[in-house]
Amino acid sequence: MATFLYRVGRLAFRRRWYVALVWAAVLAAVGLGAVTAPSASDEQFSMPGIESQKAFDLMEERFPGASADGATARVVFVAPGGEKVTAADNRRAVEDAVADLADGPQVASAADPFGAQAVSEDGTTAYATVTYKVAANELTDDSTARLDRAIEDARAAGLTVEAGGDALEEAGGPGGVAEIIGISIAAVVLLVTFGSLAAAGLPLLTALIGVGVSMATILALSDALGLSTTTGTLAMMLGLAVGIDYALFVVSRYREERGRGHAPQEAAGLAAGTAGSAVVFAGLTVVIALAGLAVVGIPMLTKMGLAAAGAVVVGVLIALTLVPAFLGFWPNAVLARKARRSGRTDDGADNGGTRWARFVLRRPLPVLLLGVVGLGALALPVADLQLGMPGDEAKATSTTQRRAYDALADGFGPGFNGPLTVVVDARGDDDPKAATQTVADRIGGTEGVVSVSPARFNEAGDTAVFSVVPSTAPTDERTKDLVKTIRGERPGVESEAGATFEVTGSTALNIDISDKVQAALVPYLIVVVGLAILLLMVVFRSLLVPLKAAFGFLLSVLASLGAVVVVFQQGHGAGVLGVEQTGPIMSLMPIFLVGIVFGLAMDYEVFLVSRMREAYVHGERPGQAVTSGFRHSARVVVAAALIMIAVFAGFIGEKDSMIKMIGFGLAGAVLFDAFVVRMAIVPAVLALLGDKAWWLPKWLDRILPHVDVEGEALSRRPERDGDRDPAQEPDPAGLEPART
Repeated sequence: MATFLYRVGRLAFRRRWYVALVWAAVLAAVGLGAVTAPSASDEQFSMPGIESQKAFDLMEERFPGASADGATARVVFVAPGGEKVTAADNRRAVEDAVADLADGPQVASAADPFGAQAVSEDGTTAYATVTYKVAANELTDDSTARLDRAIEDARAAGLTVEAGGDALEEAGGPGGVAEIIGISIAAVVLLVTFGSLAAAGLPLLTALIGVGVSMATILALSDALGLSTTTGTLAMMLGLAVGIDYALFVVSRYREERGRGHAPQEAAGLAAGTAGSAVVFAGLTVVIALAGLAVVGIPMLTKMGLAAAGAVVVGVLIALTLVPAFLGFWPNAVLARKARRSGRTDDGADNGGTRWARFVLRRPLPVLLLGVVGLGALALPVADLQLGMPGDEAKATSTTQRRAYDALADGFGPGFNGPLTVVVDARGDDDPKAATQTVADRIGGTEGVVSVSPARFNEAGDTAVFSVVPSTAPTDERTKDLVKTIRGERPGVESEAGATFEVTGSTALNIDISDKVQAALVPYLIVVVGLAILLLMVVFRSLLVPLKAAFGFLLSVLASLGAVVVVFQQGHGAGVLGVEQTGPIMSLMPIFLVGIVFGLAMDYEVFLVSRMREAYVHGERPGQAVTSGFRHSARVVVAAALIMIAVFAGFIGEKDSMIKMIGFGLAGAVLFDAFVVRMAIVPAVLALLGDKAWWLPKWLDRILPHVDVEGEALSRRPERDGDRDPAQEPDPAGLEPART
């Protein structure tokens, strides 16, 4: 491995123009494909294997065209204090607004609240549901302007008018501001770390090129592979973060090899052979974690994981080829100013990393206990974790969607915002209407049900749909219990009615998603952690080091998830982050956290411990090897972690509460993993284990493939002319060293 990558690095350095032109051609080709390819469609969310999805599929089959994915808007009208919407003036204002809404060219229907019985019992609140012929992202400016105008006209008549629904959702996701913040902080961190504008700018440049290639490829293939507009969000986030980190690691090793006296081309080859090997295996662990998202069984999540894995692969290839090529263009510019003047570096001198390593080596047990107990305490709130899919109730009160949600809850009850949909399959029954009525009566008599709507039959008359309004809010645990109760009583109800039924709707769907994600979490952990442990065994030729790495990862993930629960569910410190409404944690959050953070955690593990392993293989004692690893890698790992935290923390400023949650959780996980697990727990464990840390049973050593990650073959390679930098050779005449 090391020898092959060494040759790749030297070749890329020597043929730098060709390498740069190849990547420019690739970027141009995929960019042209992205521009000419059909635009990505909004993929309809599906979750195979759950009851809610089966009911949706049955509705699409029995009610063709009725479940089209057109956008909807629910406009809520509230009369002024002491008045009713049924009063003549207020009613006229509502009817005028509905008539204006129905007149749009993209509108399929606009239900009059007075004819559709959409008026609250006290007469103060009414709502009109507007259904469009096209999806939300296909609405024209004229359609959205007509909706806004109708709302403003009704407000001018004295009514309080708010609106919810996907027709009002802003297009696009996080992007722009978050990335700019992350890149800006990354630039500062790199500049402080390297002390050179060129060394700071090179990782940023190559990372942006890698993200450009990845995103253009996703856009070019979006229509052919059925990728949605949200597929690239995770790819952009991770591609930027790992692209900077991988380039950072190679550039840092290049500077180190130059400090040892190697010529620029040789230093580039050695950097690719040693640091590049670590990059390859670190990238493989991230790819395993992301591709493993397929285990969950959510098609959209699988596509997001594979797209992000592709972005990581591009980042690895960039680090191994384009980074050495750019080093060929600016071989001395990436060195610190002091090193450029003197031709030497202080690579062997003590630094903050060595001093911290010696501190931990002197007190391994207290450091280990403090780290484990601290993360364990942060993980305790996970026991109170409640999963769900926050909706409009989690939006800021400044949004019309949140105010519409509150108005409907006040006028019609908290359960009105999340009705259950019951699909009755009476095919083969002699009297489908009687069977449906039996099901409706039994469900309507269940404790916690406020009302049941009249059933609507399909053309064949063998399938019916009706709504059930709970007495509690969609995210309330009592609503979840109600769904389980209705489904639990199904055998008796179906036996009495002679027909089958299934419960669906957004509330039931969110409950089913939460249950499925929780059930998939353990298998996902087994698959991903198991494969990564095997991979790390190959890298480190050790049994205990990979197990220690996996244990540390679990600690950091649980601690970060506990922090998410404390802020976003329990509300402690929520105001500081701009979280106005607490509630259940997004169902996919644990899977996202496990998948992404596991890959990144293994990055730090490989970067840091591979240098310890390298020193140990070359003859240093275990304690010395730990110190050597920290001398060379601690600063790089700290810089990489700060960059990751900056990229993820930039998303905390987004308005969407789910994006806030993801950014906060990922930033916290990187903070805990890099600074507590890798910087404290790892050296403490290695200090306590000593030589046993690198023990591997002989039978296992024979089975596992041997890969030279430490560059041992490179150290045995005979030195050739041109390997040494003339600037580093002593000058017998005492003159200033020659410059290259």
